[in-house]
Amino acid sequence: MSGLVRFLAALLVFSVVACSRDQPVVFAPLPPGAVVLVVGDSLVAGTGASQAQAWPVGLARRTRWEIVNAGVPGDTTAGALERLPDLIADHRPDALIIAIGGNDFLRNVPTDVTRANLEVLIRESRATSRHVALVAIPALSLGRAAVGRLSDHEMYAALAREHELALVPSAVSDVLSREEWRSDRIHANAEGYARIAEKVAESLAAQGWVRR
Repeated sequence: MSGLVRFLAALLVFSVVACSRDQPVVFAPLPPGAVVLVVGDSLVAGTGASQAQAWPVGLARRTRWEIVNAGVPGDTTAGALERLPDLIADHRPDALIIAIGGNDFLRNVPTDVTRANLEVLIRESRATSRHVALVAIPALSLGRAAVGRLSDHEMYAALAREHELALVPSAVSDVLSREEWRSDRIHANAEGYARIAEKVAESLAAQGWVRR
């Protein structure tokens, strides 16, 4: 085999691998009644509205899953790590959704620490189920918040690719960028949580979690 042919063959293999990494992971559908654990902070708990209006409740209505809302206001990725083993033992979830990190950003926790904590959360979740989703959280930016242009922190998409997770992009960023969907600068209102629930359901359905 000539040097040129070997080079072209290697390039083809590299291209196939690169393309496969760019393709979203497709999951088997979760049946109605599946237990889905949502780990997060006040944005999961529903702060700014009632608990009955939190987005995991809206997700349960749309999917008919049994959602366990494990949102704790003020929680960080480190706090979620402490809670996760007991949550898994108590609820034995069929799937897990990780939606946390905002308080790390607000408290200026070093990014590498937050990422490391998320890595452990992901590994422990994947040891329980292949169905693990990551909800992207906005990067802290006072300037972007002021003009209503929040965007996801880049680590969430990177972690989803590396660990072959379902990714829910832009749901929180889009809602918190709109004044009419917020109760304050960092929390949604009832309509905002309904929008997040809709976006989470649509994103997970597109990745196979929901039978269409």
